[in-house]
Amino acid sequence: MKAAKDVNEYIAGYPKVVQKLLEQMRTTIKRAAPDAKEIISYGMPAYKQNRVLVYFGGHTSHIGFYPTSSGIREFEKEFSGYKYSKGAVQFPIDEPLPLELVTKIVEFRLKEDLLKAKSKAK
Repeated sequence: MKAAKDVNEYIAGYPKVVQKLLEQMRTTIKRAAPDAKEIISYGMPAYKQNRVLVYFGGHTSHIGFYPTSSGIREFEKEFSGYKYSKGAVQFPIDEPLPLELVTKIVEFRLKEDLLKAKSKAK
């Protein structure tokens, strides 16, 4: 797949079943961080306030969610039913997305981002 120029093009490049899940992720992230800028970074959708908060991506068997290592560490106990690593978690495409969990993670990352920005401004 060629690199997408924006998130709409990125999502459109996937089968309908995956598009639906990607749109759910997009909507959930935008609601949790309404002022974050939507960008393509590392070839996938990302949401940036002062720094990138989270990324997500489509795959053949899962939706990848990349809340950075701090997001994984903070919510590691809640990932017990999912495959995850130090910077990513995989949500199977044949299961409902844990959108409440995604919201909590994005809100956590947003607070973390704002604190870092404030401390840097001092």
